[in-house]
Amino acid sequence: MNTRAGASRQRGAALLLAMVILTLVATVAAGMVWQQERAIRVEAAERARTQAAWILAGALDWARLLLREDLRSGGSDHLGEPWAVPLAEARLSTFLAAERDAAAEDGPEAFLSGRIDDLQAHYNVRNLVDNEGKVVAAELEVLRRLCDLAGAPTDTPERIAAGLAAGADESAESAAAPLPPQRFAQLAWLGLDPATLERLAPYLTLLPEATPVNLNTAPREVIAAVIDGLDLGSAQRLLQRRQRQPFASLDDVRRELPEGLALVETRVAVATRFFQVTGRLRLDDRVIEERSMVERRGSGRGGEVVALSRERRSALGTAP
Repeated sequence: MNTRAGASRQRGAALLLAMVILTLVATVAAGMVWQQERAIRVEAAERARTQAAWILAGALDWARLLLREDLRSGGSDHLGEPWAVPLAEARLSTFLAAERDAAAEDGPEAFLSGRIDDLQAHYNVRNLVDNEGKVVAAELEVLRRLCDLAGAPTDTPERIAAGLAAGADESAESAAAPLPPQRFAQLAWLGLDPATLERLAPYLTLLPEATPVNLNTAPREVIAAVIDGLDLGSAQRLLQRRQRQPFASLDDVRRELPEGLALVETRVAVATRFFQVTGRLRLDDRVIEERSMVERRGSGRGGEVVALSRERRSALGTAP
């Protein structure tokens, strides 16, 4: 009996050892499979990121070409020009098929869209501060009118002006000086809450230097704010006039103004130098969007379009 019991215990121990070894082998194998799958996913993600970067760079080049050709043609800038027409979302295989008879279904599940926005259609808060870092009273009054039309808190204009002046003060010690904002969203550094920024987003911008407002593209609230004494009704009539025929010069605008009103030529214009190019790439359930600020420099055939900044973000998207 003892011999049988000992043999039974040995068989049980052997079976237990075999199960332990099998568990270890299965664990190691599963780990190896997971590592391999992870490496494949990382490689696929890196490949997709690189492809997206190339595609979005191509979208930026397309926009720069449009703006450069528009610069060469001269004249004013308005919403009836080719650059102002958005690129509707289209499947990339429509453009990238190697053969003319290639079916669209054979292409990648990638969709591209884009648009060009006139940044000088908004009031540039950089105008609030002069070259010496002092607040310009007349420009502060413009911002007050605009914030009132937008329904922003009453202390918003002073908060923005004080923050930009402090950031531009070269006499302040570098360690104590506040970091000046470089983009509109960074105005939150000056204490503006998200709700206020959302209200002001359709009307304000922050550009590298002071710029006039393009009266051919600005909304009526901005027009009413930058022309002293102009009300919303008269600003709406200017919009209706430019829809029929864009303003070719400021003289065209003057002829449409109510009697007694004048233009400040450093504050308004009918042409634009700064634009924002937005490229949007949809890959399955992932959306990659890149926003670039570009500047047109020079004029005629010698002009160029320079990218000043590029910002990319990625998020889960949904089909349109």
